[in-house]
Amino acid sequence: MRFDQRHLLGIEPLRPDEITTLLDLAEQYVTLSRRREKHSNVLSGLTQINMFFENSTRTQASFEIAGQRLGADVMNMAMQASSIKKGETLIDTALTLNAMHPDLLVVRHPHSGAVDLLAQKVNCAVLNAGDGRHEHPTQALLDALTIRRAKGRLHRLNIAICGDIAHSRVARSNILLLQKMENRVRLVGPSTLIPAGMSEFGVEIYDDMRKGLEDVDVVMMLRLQKERMDGGFIPSEREYYHRWGLDADKLSHAKPDAIVMHPGPMNRGVEIDGTIADDINRSVIQEQVEMGVAVRMAAMDLLARNLRARPTELSA
Repeated sequence: MRFDQRHLLGIEPLRPDEITTLLDLAEQYVTLSRRREKHSNVLSGLTQINMFFENSTRTQASFEIAGQRLGADVMNMAMQASSIKKGETLIDTALTLNAMHPDLLVVRHPHSGAVDLLAQKVNCAVLNAGDGRHEHPTQALLDALTIRRAKGRLHRLNIAICGDIAHSRVARSNILLLQKMENRVRLVGPSTLIPAGMSEFGVEIYDDMRKGLEDVDVVMMLRLQKERMDGGFIPSEREYYHRWGLDADKLSHAKPDAIVMHPGPMNRGVEIDGTIADDINRSVIQEQVEMGVAVRMAAMDLLARNLRARPTELSA
């Protein structure tokens, strides 16, 4: 299995074969997670620290379960009430962490680049659980695994990413990954929520939902990130749903076997109709949650293997 990364900071550094390696290993962890006895000892003796400077119940719980199932000692640091609030810098935090000798550090941060800065200062493997509007690599990887399991492949598919592209690190990571795997990517949404110049990244742009979903294999809806909006990006939630929310009429323009995805949490009746979200024949939203644990187990397993291959570097 070929995976040469010391950290998992984003999709951009990953080669297609490394993506495939991670997804193949994640398949094994799907099987493990479905057994009555779900535990492995591949991270036995290693310490995992989860540092979430931004609230995220789903992602933090997924990483915590992943680490526990692999046998790691898992600690969650309550960053909302930590010394960061008392003025400690990110560099000081890194120095403190080094003194604790963790092996795996999972970080979510509201500022783009903060996770990369920590990775430069700590003596352990770092996993990016989402930084600002930059990247969310494990979300893109779990989406990729979900697509591959549903469609039988992860190449030469037509995939529409719909909604709030401008504020979404999920969209950025998915665009990078899907293009690396030779897929055709469309971005669908209001012009106010699609950054200028996106067509230069080789994606197709649509502001008409029905045209954008024409003959696609995958419909990936995104959450409206109102907490990151500081202006009138949409006329109203009611108008947004009318024009860009996924309902049966708009979905009928996609292929008959197209799957529906959403990273969650969903705003029903705004981004997606509840009936579509719960349709067991089309929606893979719950499977995305399941794949998240398996992908994070695979990522930590691979990074731990590389850690163990660098004993001199770790002790320095």
